[in-house]
Amino acid sequence: MSETNSEYDFIVIGGGSGGISTARRAAQHGAKVALIEGQSRLGGTCVNVGCVPKKVMWNCSNIAQSIKDASGYGFDVDFNGFSWEAIKESRTNYVKKLNGIYERNLGRSEVAHIEGYGKFVGENTLEVNGKLYTAPHILVAVGGAPNDPGIPGQEFGINSDDFFDELDHLPPKVAVVGSGYIGVELSGVLNGLGSETHLLIRRESVLRSFDEIIGETVLQSLQNDGAIVHTNFTTSEVIKAEDGTLTLVNQDGSKVEGFDTVIWAIGRHPLTEQLDLGASGIETDSRGYIVVDEYQNTTCEGVYAVGDCTPAVQLTPVAINAGRKLAGRLFNGQEGLKTDYTNIPSVIFSHPPSGSVGLSERDAVEQFGADSVKSFTAGFTNMYHSVTEHKTRTEMKMVTVGDEEKVVGLHMIGIGVDEMLQGFAVAIKMGATRQDFNDTIPIHPTGAEEVVLL
Repeated sequence: MSETNSEYDFIVIGGGSGGISTARRAAQHGAKVALIEGQSRLGGTCVNVGCVPKKVMWNCSNIAQSIKDASGYGFDVDFNGFSWEAIKESRTNYVKKLNGIYERNLGRSEVAHIEGYGKFVGENTLEVNGKLYTAPHILVAVGGAPNDPGIPGQEFGINSDDFFDELDHLPPKVAVVGSGYIGVELSGVLNGLGSETHLLIRRESVLRSFDEIIGETVLQSLQNDGAIVHTNFTTSEVIKAEDGTLTLVNQDGSKVEGFDTVIWAIGRHPLTEQLDLGASGIETDSRGYIVVDEYQNTTCEGVYAVGDCTPAVQLTPVAINAGRKLAGRLFNGQEGLKTDYTNIPSVIFSHPPSGSVGLSERDAVEQFGADSVKSFTAGFTNMYHSVTEHKTRTEMKMVTVGDEEKVVGLHMIGIGVDEMLQGFAVAIKMGATRQDFNDTIPIHPTGAEEVVLL
């Protein structure tokens, strides 16, 4: 091995959104920074096989529905077909454009890009391609990857990464396995584009970590739109027939068959195993996530972690926020700067979209007691559907605590909630009460006005 390189103030392992944002912010504060990434494309999960291409496909599916709705608005529209190949090419080109922007931004920020995979070989010491690097500050931001089910025949299915990288056609009949947001989103996209879509879930509902108003309404919307939902289905085996079609076997022996494609959407795991964290004394939990404190410190002094390799909320903006605040604390003298992990808004790009900020009613009752919690709900059909045959429901729930009715949770599903939630999240973060919402003049006619009328 070569002599140890110790020229950098800060080394970041991982070229995803969290790692790149942290590296650039540290460089902006005057640090000499290097970023290690072994993938040929920068941007991590979000840019390459996550948020960005998913949103493109969600838009695509929405356009398919808009074409169907057009006649209600007086348009005589001829539908001449859909090309999966065309949208895949356009989507890929857009992602490649973003990859290039990330690369150029690193150069503009004077962050050195070390191509390769890093691992720890000692305290605060890394090996990349046979070369050693050390720095007083090292950030681990390696993200995560999809889980495999660990059952016979799992190789006949694809995961959510493969959906973007490998799937080259619109499946005529598809099984999506998983009840989380990835399974819900992919089911909605494929169903909207015309696949016979089956969603297989282990229990009775989807999105169980969210307020029940979201899970129940999303599930009903999927079924109303023609998706077939199999509840209490724990896949124990996949069998490939001579004609190439796939059969999924439930643990009770029942089967569903005839699938062209099976997609595993059963959670993710951190990409920490290859880092040899033990060589630097960095502790992980039982699932492999790096243990960090509120300031992103690991159990090794001078080594930090952000993003999907930690047990924190696994959202791109969370990783970016935590990383930038870490950089400010380390290199800009902003002592005490840290991410506040409460009241984080998030959106599921279901059909229609759903979103949540703060506590579910269930969690609020657990934290404050049933006598202190009040919930206010509204349900309606968005005005967009006033002249369309196809209709979706909008459902809203505000969760409040105490006599002052401080808003501690807001949960919504319906047209436009993905855009409207951000502003309401600011109000909740600032401690708004239900009366503050009610004192705000509504914007009419919109779906959002119903929130301030709850």
